[in-house]
Amino acid sequence: MPEFVTIGAYGWDAERFFGALVAAGVDTFCDLRARRGVRGPDYTFANSQRLQARLAELGIRYLHRPDLAPGAATRSAQAGVDAATHTAKRLRTVLSPAFIDAYRHERLDGFDSAAFVADLGPEARVVALFCVERTPAACHRSLLAERLAHDLGVPVTHLAP
Repeated sequence: MPEFVTIGAYGWDAERFFGALVAAGVDTFCDLRARRGVRGPDYTFANSQRLQARLAELGIRYLHRPDLAPGAATRSAQAGVDAATHTAKRLRTVLSPAFIDAYRHERLDGFDSAAFVADLGPEARVVALFCVERTPAACHRSLLAERLAHDLGVPVTHLAP
């Protein structure tokens, strides 16, 4: 059974981001974004082609799991809360209850943790769950990690800048 870590892009520079993955022993990187780009010059390392190239150099397998990304309506619900509270996405620290409920219904109600791990393959020992938000509690990756920890009794470590 693999161990899981979570990591976001915001708050890291490329050197520290990839260094954190290596230090954690990550061998499998699951990109949980629907759209695999990040705006701004500080985060070009997290854009899909550059990210995949650097991970390959480090010997870390890259998997894209858009089926675990929140759908448009779920993202829109969070965007509405962010707008109402004047919270920039990059500064969000928690997800709204509406987002959490919608994501769980949309993506986790039919989710099979054992099948997810089986799909990762036997070579997966330390798996990174990735999206962009800095704080795990502000990102759907924490909801997936929580589900895996609950269902499988696996440890989850949140890597933070």
